[in-house]
Amino acid sequence: MPAIVNKVLENSIAEELEIEAGDEILSIDGTIMSDMIDYNFLCKSDFLTLEIKKKKSGEIEEIELEKDFDEDLGIVFESAVFDRVKPCLNKCIFCFVDQQPDGLRETLYIKDDDYRLSYLQGTYITLTNLTEKDKERIKKMHLGPFYVSVHTTNPELRVKMLRNPNAGKALENLKWFRKNKIPFHAQIVLCPGYNDGEELERTLSDLAELKNTVLSVAIVPVGVTQFRTEKLVQVDRDCAIKTLDIASKYKRVCCSDEFFLLAEREIPPAKYYGNFSQLEDGVGSIRMLLEDFKTLELPAEISKPEKIIFATSYAAESAIRQICKKLEKIKNLTTEVVPVKSNYWGQNITVAGLITTEDLINSLKDKKGDFVVIPSVMLRPYSEDFLDGKTLSYVKEKTGKEFFVINNIYSMKELTDYLFDL
Repeated sequence: MPAIVNKVLENSIAEELEIEAGDEILSIDGTIMSDMIDYNFLCKSDFLTLEIKKKKSGEIEEIELEKDFDEDLGIVFESAVFDRVKPCLNKCIFCFVDQQPDGLRETLYIKDDDYRLSYLQGTYITLTNLTEKDKERIKKMHLGPFYVSVHTTNPELRVKMLRNPNAGKALENLKWFRKNKIPFHAQIVLCPGYNDGEELERTLSDLAELKNTVLSVAIVPVGVTQFRTEKLVQVDRDCAIKTLDIASKYKRVCCSDEFFLLAEREIPPAKYYGNFSQLEDGVGSIRMLLEDFKTLELPAEISKPEKIIFATSYAAESAIRQICKKLEKIKNLTTEVVPVKSNYWGQNITVAGLITTEDLINSLKDKKGDFVVIPSVMLRPYSEDFLDGKTLSYVKEKTGKEFFVINNIYSMKELTDYLFDL
């Protein structure tokens, strides 16, 4: 994808230059950019020459400008990568993309394994397609941190799990990171019978030897849906307990919330998660939500009786119930927590990001309330689209209910601010 402008920020240099959405930045100072890394590097200058292809006219313009060295142009691009995204070449036994049925959003079937997206957007990479040229660029530009799907440091086991002969070089690449002072966050998708128990001990021990090059390690359970063809065992209570005990021996290693829920243990205090660097992996999201709620001011009462329904995942149910106990102290306010049963994926899937419209509708059809609260993670970013392609408007029509979408899924501030207005 070329460097197409998605939008221009107000009061920016780009707005002053009359750059518009749809325009293409062909080059900066004669250099054709391959990604946002190039763009950010080239923009670090007092003088720039931009070559732009205008969307409306198709004409190519050359613009010379003077600015402060670190001043941003104010351009938001349609993609962080302007050439071909490096695809994932693995056939992992636990891959969630490969087990999805037809008919979902097209973006859900995309499998990338691009170090640039890992650096720019925090996506996980396996390093199986990392070339010497890639390493040269990473070293030269001092890129990092990266997010690496390690899973295991046992070469033979990693080849087996990723089904890629290059997968066995993981520890070798991570040692190269260490040598060149390139920090990374590690992820381990725990698959019982494969990389748990003694293999997990081995992996965590190997990572510990890399010392502070490893910023954090997140352990998450494999997702097992009714569409999976691989014979994988889900993490159960015993496995969760053993995993938590093993992880507790190492620094900067955190297990996702599901392990504590399965083990029937309390969610750890905030200090367990450090700087919450792997929230997107469900590591510490419940604790962050609870800690944030403690800081919020609640109204003593609202002007008229209201009932709020919280449609939530089973994973977040306990946290939402704790929050509702405090909300119930507000005069005229009542709440109900409705964990959404996943008939689509199967009962082993308990996260909000995989809730479909029909499962949500079925969970709410017999419930009565003034409005339903859902987290934005149920929807595609900046849209009303659920992962099955149907919309929030469709759900409203089928349920006859109003919805309140919380954009920041780690806070209830949007909701509490709304309650002050009632």
